Amino acid sequence: MLQDIGRDMALGSDRSNRRGAMTDISNDELDRVRGWIHDATAITVLTGAGISTDSGIPDFRGPNGVWTKNPAAEKKATLQNYLSDPEVRKSAWRNRLDSRTWAAEPNEGHRCLVRLERRGNLKALLTQNVDGLHHEAGSSPGKIIEIHGTVREVGCLSCTYSAPMQTALDRVRAGEEDLDCPTCGGMLKSATISFGQSLIASDLKRAEQAALDCDLLIAIGTTLAVYPIAAVVPLAHQHGAKIVIINAEPTEMDHLADAVLCGQIGEILPAIV
Repeated sequence: MLQDIGRDMALGSDRSNRRGAMTDISNDELDRVRGWIHDATAITVLTGAGISTDSGIPDFRGPNGVWTKNPAAEKKATLQNYLSDPEVRKSAWRNRLDSRTWAAEPNEGHRCLVRLERRGNLKALLTQNVDGLHHEAGSSPGKIIEIHGTVREVGCLSCTYSAPMQTALDRVRAGEEDLDCPTCGGMLKSATISFGQSLIASDLKRAEQAALDCDLLIAIGTTLAVYPIAAVVPLAHQHGAKIVIINAEPTEMDHLADAVLCGQIGEILPAIV
């Protein structure tokens, strides 16, 4: 279902119909969203890279995003290139060593979602992020669905071997460049989902169910341009849920939202949670 909705939205979206971004958020608007959060019985949250920028991790598609500044970097993030080019793999492992993720700590946005969970009405936390900061902040692992995987683990592309990322990076520090699996000799890769790599079917099913079951969906720090996960927004909308979008820039789905709160996530979330 998510794949079908995503395909329809990608083919049929009309950006000219999108609402303009809110540059000044009124107290009435904040109060309205606070009321929805208070009254909701089942809240689903979807987060994207924007929630982690205050932790020092750059986003991808924002004005200063990694792929906005360097479109070639996006092309390298494809499974085909990783499989076919040893230099791409070597570069990926070297870049992991210096990733900002290892020094990053959860910010107020992540902590707000922990507080929201403690209220008892947060049912699912879907994230496009691979940084693991929702776990670090204290969100319950059972509620988190890391739809694009995690950078904190590695896996073999040929067998079921997996290990903490730091175990693999210790090998890189020791001089290895293109890591193979210690179990079967296959190719190792971070446990993130690359372009051209299939998402985990069970995670997609859980995300779809979270969209169907919620009466309030809050999308935070995502442009809602990456499918199929972005399709949870129209799916929840079609099934009667209220939609709140919080982002620094306009998104692909502002026209579906009951409220669009445009600004700094680290300021908006504390104001409504």
